[in-house]
Amino acid sequence: MFLFEKSMSIFGKKKSPLLTIFITVFIDMLGVGIVIPVIAPLILDSSHNMLANDMSTHSRTILLGFLIASFPLAQFFGAPMLGALSDRYGRRKLLALSLVGTVIGYLLFAIAILESNIYLLFASRMLDGFTGGNISIALSSISDFSDEKSKSKNFGMVGAAFGIGFILGPYIGGKLADSTILYWFNAATPFFFAAILAMLNLLFVLFAFPETLLNKRNSKVSMFTGIENIKKAFSIGHLRTIFLVVFLLTVGFNFFTQFFQVFLISKFDYKISQIADVFAFIGIWIVFAQGGLQRPMSKKYAPLSIIKISALLLGITMPMLLLPTESKYIFFVLPFIASFQGLTQPNLNSIVSSQAGKDEQGQILGINQSIQSLGMALPPIIASYMNNINVNLPIAISSFCIVLAWIILVLFFRNKNVQHTFTNN
Repeated sequence: MFLFEKSMSIFGKKKSPLLTIFITVFIDMLGVGIVIPVIAPLILDSSHNMLANDMSTHSRTILLGFLIASFPLAQFFGAPMLGALSDRYGRRKLLALSLVGTVIGYLLFAIAILESNIYLLFASRMLDGFTGGNISIALSSISDFSDEKSKSKNFGMVGAAFGIGFILGPYIGGKLADSTILYWFNAATPFFFAAILAMLNLLFVLFAFPETLLNKRNSKVSMFTGIENIKKAFSIGHLRTIFLVVFLLTVGFNFFTQFFQVFLISKFDYKISQIADVFAFIGIWIVFAQGGLQRPMSKKYAPLSIIKISALLLGITMPMLLLPTESKYIFFVLPFIASFQGLTQPNLNSIVSSQAGKDEQGQILGINQSIQSLGMALPPIIASYMNNINVNLPIAISSFCIVLAWIILVLFFRNKNVQHTFTNN
């Protein structure tokens, strides 16, 4: 009991919803992290029998790209709908609904592996993606009770939960898929475990997550909200620049994260367990940045000042991954990449959030989610073709997009804290 009360004090007042949001995001990212080291070997390694043994590596890589892209592409249509619905009915109900889809998605993915059914594999990822508005709803909840001074700090704390889940998730996923640890472990085991975690998360939300939205809003809900959001993002003057930055940064970093597994397999012949270790190492440094650096830095510097430095350093550091000829040397580069990204993301979220009023956070973050989902869907498809030309190309393009985003941010964005009022057109 003492430890529980002690942990509550970290997040401020005892009844603050930040702790429950932290735990919700942590469990959600733990499940997401579990998936990371498994998907690429599942498709690329013929011993998993997911595809015909005579299928070429070229074809397997392209199929992997579309499989990875299926989640954010479905999220592109689903997440903004959930964001608008959370404005109308509250954060808690929609977060619970999102988690139901996550539970079913993981179970179907595990079954697809056991049955070697590639079609069910795609369907399960699309279902999970369509209902996967967990993070955007959690960010909306933070905006509900945060003021301008505490917003980036609170986003950073949730980013730390993201990072901790990113540490433990890939490590657990890699070990649960390793049959040398226990004979009955296989590629499906991590997904059954992820389904259990999502179920626990659902129960936690139902019984412990407080409703943070005090003034509900009748936001428009449509299957095409994602497309409308893209149009709206680039048609509103003061939002156009920041959303272009969001898009380029998302595209850039996802060229790295979503195909780094393939890079490790192609260049260093990494296995599932080794991939798990690398992504756990990345997560440690994300936590260091978002949990250790972000809070004190947010007290001294504005989000825009931080991101102008962190995004540039991220773009410059990324190509250094291409220099090592032995895999051990990438561990000297990854801490910098993870730390700079760990500072960039919460401050970017804070800047976007500040562009709308308090009662429209679900909609502005829904638009932001649409931009990010699109930015996550394109890289794996493009990278799958690039990888067949040269394994280094996805990381090179990653650096280019991030530096381009930084140039646009510095030259064209002026953060005047203009809070645009959205309409229901």
